[in-house]
Formats: sequence, structure tokens, C-alpha cells
Amino acid sequence: MRVIFMGTPEFSVPALRAIAAVHEVVAVYTQPPRAAGRGQKPRSSPVQVVAEELGLPVCSPLRLGGVEEQEAFAALEADVAVVVAYGLILPQPVLDAPRLGCVNIHASLLPRWRGAAPIHRAVMAGDAGTGVAIMQMEAGLDTGPVLAEARAEIGAGETTGDLHDRLAGMGAALIVDVLGRLPLPALVQAEAGVTYAAKIDKAEARIDWSLPAEVVDRQIRGLSPFPGAWCEIGGERVKLLRSRLVDGRGAPGEVLGGFVIACGEDAIEVLEAQRAGRKPMAAGELLKGWALPERLG
Repeated sequence: MRVIFMGTPEFSVPALRAIAAVHEVVAVYTQPPRAAGRGQKPRSSPVQVVAEELGLPVCSPLRLGGVEEQEAFAALEADVAVVVAYGLILPQPVLDAPRLGCVNIHASLLPRWRGAAPIHRAVMAGDAGTGVAIMQMEAGLDTGPVLAEARAEIGAGETTGDLHDRLAGMGAALIVDVLGRLPLPALVQAEAGVTYAAKIDKAEARIDWSLPAEVVDRQIRGLSPFPGAWCEIGGERVKLLRSRLVDGRGAPGEVLGGFVIACGEDAIEVLEAQRAGRKPMAAGELLKGWALPERLG
């Protein structure tokens, strides 16, 4: 099939590689290079890097609302467009241009967690499971009918980063299967059970030790690796990246020994953390030569 691929971050890369191995990718649409790092030098998206590695033509329009951009898209005469965390809203002329329309890989089992941050929200909510859905795109926000889905359990210690990588691989395998069977019947999403995965606000990242340990643990794992749940330790902002529930009681924020911290109910043990300006480290390594105060802020 003639496929237009539209994606930007690391989550999109496995799908691009999988599709390019089977089908003719006539163009890769991705966000243009953005300033990044200390030097604020333009950095290509992960999808652009891989597309160039594979010798695929790359398009990076700032918008798709203009007639010129839409005509260029239609001129590719694609059978289908595959969209994976692209970052731009697709206007109706773009949705209608490919022969079989546009399909999206979404990292949840729709209609739960429509929107920008489905993996973060599933972990933070304590969902037992999630998955990936292949959706026929329409104008609404993740409202289109579902062509296929694959389910996955969320492990007790799993972080958003862990789940992100697992779902990216699942989505890549599922989209190749779907493309090989198009056109497929689509299942209209149920009206019941709709939830929205709002974009993560950095204000959500500060840990409130007065909350139950279960909530704090989900916050730490759900915001790892980005933006990273944090607390103050001796006046220094430290990101907590991996944790588990343990037995323990004390005043909220009290250090009970090692990196075990009391919460409003029960306690957590921090397994991985990151001090300012340093790399993430296992808790045991981090505590060598660094004594925690009696209580964390």
C-alpha cells in the first residue's frame, strides 16, 4: 500500500519502522526541528531521524490548514495515512484525501483516556490494564470508530516509561496487521465510559506526602520519566522515578529508614531518584555519602 506516515516522538518510531518494512511509505510528516538542550540548537524529531535513516521523504509543515499544504498532501495519492502522536490537528480535507482515510494508533482502549496523555493517566489512576487501539480518524478528539485493539495489563511496579515502550511495540505490530486487512469493519465507540487524558501539568508533579501511599506511588510511577514527580530534600528539588508500597507508619514525609517515606496512610520505598543536574540513580547508590533529613518536604 501507499502509506503516508504522520508522527513525531519516540512512541511513533516502532510503527514507522514496521510499516516501512512492509509497505511503500510515500512521505513522512513530522513536526519541524525544535530548539532543545543547553545550547538551544534545532533538534530533529525522533521520527525525522529514523525517516532520514530509512531514506524516506520528510515533510514538516507548520500547519495543514492552508490550501497549498492540503493539495500537496492529496497529490501523494496515498491509500491510507497512519497517524501516531503527530502533534497537529488534521482538517477534514486531509482526513478525506487518502483512499482509505486516516487511521490513528492510540495508546488506550477507547473510549477510556481520549486525549493527550493516555499512558500517564492510566498509571496515575491505578488502572489494572490498558492497551492500544487503531481508530479510523474523524474530526472529533479520538472519537472515531475502532478497527482493532490489543490489551495489556499494567504491572504493579510499572512506570509510564515502561508502559510507553511496551505499547509502542504493540501498536507497531497491530497497525501492520490492520493495514494488511483494510478495509475493515469499524466498531463505533460506546458513549458510556468516556474519560479524557488531559495533558500533564507540571503543577501536578510536586508530591504531597499527606496523601495515601497508594496515590503517591501511582504519581511517582505515572510521571516517570517525564516530567518526574518531585519533592524537596534539604532544600534541593529531587525527582522520584520509581517506587513501591511498603509497610510503615509515621508523620507524612518522615524518613523511616533508607529511602522509605511515610505518607498520609502507609509508606512507600523510593527505588530510583534523580538529583538536580545528575543522572537517575538507584536509591542505594544515591544514598551513598548522602544522608536524608528526618523529613522530606
